Amino acid sequence: MKGTTMNGTLSSQAADATPTLEREFDLIVIGAGSGGVRCARIAASLGARVAIVERAHWGGTCVNLGCVPKKLMFYGVQVGKAIADGPAYGWDVTLPQHSWPDFKRSKDRVIERLDGIYVRLLENAGVALFRGDAALAGPRAGGGWRVEVGPSPLAPERPVTVIGAARVVVATGSSPTRLAIPGADLALTSDQVFTMDDCPASMLVLGAGYIGVEFSGVFAGFGVKTSLAFRRDHVLRGFDSQMVGRLEELMAQAGVTLYPGLEPVRIERASSGAGLVTHFANGTELEAGGVLMATGRHPAVAGLNLESAGVALERGRIVTNARFETSVPGIYAIGDVTNHINLTPVAVAEGQMLAETLYGPGPRDQRDFKAVPKAVFFQEPLSTVGISEDEALADGGNYAIFTSSFTPLSQSVPQRPGQALMKLIVKAGRSPDGALAGSGAIVGVHMVGEDSPDIIQVMAMAVVNQMTKAQLDRVLALHPTMAEEFVTMRAPQRFISAGKVVAD
Repeated sequence: MKGTTMNGTLSSQAADATPTLEREFDLIVIGAGSGGVRCARIAASLGARVAIVERAHWGGTCVNLGCVPKKLMFYGVQVGKAIADGPAYGWDVTLPQHSWPDFKRSKDRVIERLDGIYVRLLENAGVALFRGDAALAGPRAGGGWRVEVGPSPLAPERPVTVIGAARVVVATGSSPTRLAIPGADLALTSDQVFTMDDCPASMLVLGAGYIGVEFSGVFAGFGVKTSLAFRRDHVLRGFDSQMVGRLEELMAQAGVTLYPGLEPVRIERASSGAGLVTHFANGTELEAGGVLMATGRHPAVAGLNLESAGVALERGRIVTNARFETSVPGIYAIGDVTNHINLTPVAVAEGQMLAETLYGPGPRDQRDFKAVPKAVFFQEPLSTVGISEDEALADGGNYAIFTSSFTPLSQSVPQRPGQALMKLIVKAGRSPDGALAGSGAIVGVHMVGEDSPDIIQVMAMAVVNQMTKAQLDRVLALHPTMAEEFVTMRAPQRFISAGKVVAD
């Protein structure tokens, strides 16, 4: 097979020659995001000769264009809320105007430092680092694969290098997806939000998944007039519907205008020349200074030459089995590129499990991918682990539902509106008299409100380890805290049996 570049064209090597291997390894990892870095480091620590190839950002999307800078934005919004609450607590302050350029400079310094940490971690582990676009360049003599590393956007002048290894791991993550509508190129993607030099006075966000909801909270919290338009009736597909309803109330109170049921069909520049107008299928038109297209992400497989190598793809994702093996022996895939559970901790766990399987005695432990804690970092985050009440209704079993809705103490002095909501979903059994009793295993924990991500991280231990409600009831409350509500819920609000809510 002849060498190819990222776009599948013949490499700079002679078209009739097999590219010469310049260095050989035991393992080549393509993509230095969270999963790829963990896989490379663990494999190297187990004695493997490892190379890692990255086209743009050490640390990948999470560190540079995702989780970390998003959380910094979340913190920035919380600072603004604290300043606004200050006078009620006796502080002589007024809320100043937010400066996006100042925030961006501070954020970029943090990300640059983290990128350097990732590089040092890899180098200290003995991993060879290659910057550039990678593509499979054919089988290696004696088994394994050759990988061609060519120029990339951040390394346009680098010469082509060909490396080889017995095994290759694809960990290239995902990329933002633009809708295929006229004017889509006028909209920003989430990647571009992190790099824009200033922020418009108004923003329309298209899409209401994690990214759309979180950015709507950021923009509104930074004083931007914010609208959120989406095709479905509610935000956040797949989350507990009661929790979503509470989050939507909090979004409206935060100044985010929700436009459900809208299908965007065209974006164009406003006649005034300032801003953009988005047209929807029902005739609605919304004008804003900028448009963020938060309409999902797709596996980043373009240019890797996977199909030519015989790697099976399904709707753009790499197909793998439970051992992260693709359809081609010696080629593996982990993280978002498989479109399994697209969360950083999952990619990290997969990277470690794969490295330990390939070069150790096997995975030291098996992570529980059935109860993955999740958080949506709106101004008041929605966090969850385990099954939702909707899923409990659908599976036909017996469950007890415990809930608590209240105004957090922190909001009592400034009198900020909005209530937190907490929920436990517990396996229900029958008491001796035949009545439903909710003292079984805790199978779902949900919360909307301040501190919910940290609280749910701890409650995930109860779900993963099948702790019972009876055991939770033995825990004394730490007062006054938000988390104590979970250990003081005594009577269920309702039961579910055979797919129906019952009054038992």
